Amino acid sequence: MTESLEERFERHQSGRERTTKAYRPFKLIFSEALDVERKVARKREKYWKSGIGKEKLRQLRDQKYITFTK
Repeated sequence: MTESLEERFERHQSGRERTTKAYRPFKLIFSEALDVERKVARKREKYWKSGIGKEKLRQLRDQKYITFTK
């Protein structure tokens, strides 16, 4: 969850985030822009980190051409 996707991505790529440093380099496979309260955005982030959300992200990662509908 961030207000600046580019800045956040760069923090991960450069190793400045302790929790993801060991998994570099990264490829951005999905982002979601939401104009909602922080509480709602946090709920969405938790979904993508859950088992079901991670499985959907794996499917997106493994597809050559990505189409996403909500």
